[in-house]
Amino acid sequence: MGGGEETKTGEEEKLFDLNDYTIIKEGEAEILMHTKNEVFYNKTQVNNRDMSIAVLRTFISKRKEEHEALLSKRIKKVLKVSEDRDSGSDPPTDSPKPNGKPNGECEEKPDNEPCDTCAEPEKLPEGKGQGELKPPRVLEALSASGLRALRYAREVEGIGQVVALDNDKASVEACRRNIKFNGSVATAKVESNLADARVYMLTHPKEFDMVDLDPYGSPSVFLDSAVQSIADGGMLMCTATDMAVLCGGNGEVCYSKYGSYPLKAKYCHEMALRVLLACIESHANRYKRYIVPVLSVQMDFYVRVFVRIYTSAGAMKNTPLKLSYVYQCTGCDSFHLQPLGRTVSKNTSVRYLPGFGPVVPQECSDCGKKYNMGGPIWSAPIHDQDWVTSILSDVKSMKARYPAFDRISAVLTTISEELPDVPLFVSLHSLCATLKCTSPSAVVFRSAVINAGYRISGTHVNPLGLKSDAPMDVIWDIMRCWVKKYPVKAQPPEHSGSVILAKEPVLQANFARAVASLSKAQAKKVARFLPNPERHWGPKLRAGRTITSKHASLLGPETVNGILNNNEEQGEEPEAKRKKTQDSSSIS
Repeated sequence: MGGGEETKTGEEEKLFDLNDYTIIKEGEAEILMHTKNEVFYNKTQVNNRDMSIAVLRTFISKRKEEHEALLSKRIKKVLKVSEDRDSGSDPPTDSPKPNGKPNGECEEKPDNEPCDTCAEPEKLPEGKGQGELKPPRVLEALSASGLRALRYAREVEGIGQVVALDNDKASVEACRRNIKFNGSVATAKVESNLADARVYMLTHPKEFDMVDLDPYGSPSVFLDSAVQSIADGGMLMCTATDMAVLCGGNGEVCYSKYGSYPLKAKYCHEMALRVLLACIESHANRYKRYIVPVLSVQMDFYVRVFVRIYTSAGAMKNTPLKLSYVYQCTGCDSFHLQPLGRTVSKNTSVRYLPGFGPVVPQECSDCGKKYNMGGPIWSAPIHDQDWVTSILSDVKSMKARYPAFDRISAVLTTISEELPDVPLFVSLHSLCATLKCTSPSAVVFRSAVINAGYRISGTHVNPLGLKSDAPMDVIWDIMRCWVKKYPVKAQPPEHSGSVILAKEPVLQANFARAVASLSKAQAKKVARFLPNPERHWGPKLRAGRTITSKHASLLGPETVNGILNNNEEQGEEPEAKRKKTQDSSSIS
């Protein structure tokens, strides 16, 4: 696809000089980017886009499998009913009514299964082609240049229509220009609209099988409308780049946006993921819906979650069981989770009750200091390991089609080895800093935990982080035994480390190397944490902002100097920041 085809469209569109644009190729898509900072584009987000394409491919495959399983189940049920009629016996009392629901109600299903009778993606179309599954419709709510939408259309097999939205005229013009530049496939599948994403999603309820939210900053204002626009069993892909807020830099701001209070701790990036998941669940619950996370990732300067959304008033009652408050000691690394709810089962009935508490005393049982309390956060699993395995397998089989293959395969490999049912983690170096002792190697520490009868794994969020189901008193007993082998200098008696070491260990740690102390990836020496491929690999300037010398830390001094020198040569005055579209009449 070259520039010659694009110049032919000049009769229909406003003429432009191709010399003012740079052609950027990513995957199979090409876009025209103006030399000025008119439309937002960040090369760093190639990791984000590649991961999204991998998940989208797996989603289409899983969706097809689920549809075929549902068809098979319904066919078997129909055959059974017809056999019963032929034999003269009455059909089962729980056979479907004309509306497809037994007794007019939905059956409750486990969290990871949609209701058979109300799941829209698996609904059988009437008339011709009965049983045929329609290609998934995708909404990119904040498209900017349209690169992500174009990559979806050109690279993902079996995808249907891709709708790209933006409320900035320049961005929509750029997107439409890029759609034509990418040829017939993009033109047939991608449409670009000038619209406020919130209004558009609210006026198109349950119309999209996948909604992609990747805003500049917080996605909180889009979540309420996003969860309403997704069909049952569909997927929401959501990015949050306001990490300073989510990681405890501005706790009150995080509470106002996400409804949770963050804590400053080594696990703050994983907590950011769990705060975002709890927020999405809260919005979904208002419409008798709930989420099932399939993949949650912290990469570069943002968090990204992939969740499926289902409708079930019964399954929604389990939400308090998936949320917890966090108590973090101010003196040491001890933390404890306080579940919001619990259930009591009697015969076949289940009662939902408030959780028992508090789980901690006023002062830390390890060091005697006070606790900070944060949350509520999502304390249920944040990944579906079956999905992670499928995504990783797909990525490895199509290595050449992922520009960021090395990075996303490393992240997915680490995630595949995480303990799925253990929220948050401890940092080995932080434990040692509290005790002022030398650090054992990760293999030695992991061996001690395994030899004590507990599980332990790494985390994709932090190379020094360790997830374990061992309680904090066991963790500290292992560290006490380590300090006995390698003594430390005496510290003031009021110091947290001194208080912890003053107690004799109840557990005698065994530091002999355990077989499972190295993960499979570590044993094979697979790279799991890669450095940034180039300098200034991070967030970029918002579109429409005038680039000045103060942006050197974001873009690099060479880039900034080149742009400033070019502007001086052309004698251009700095343009005012472009206003976003406010007129509701322009929404299409």
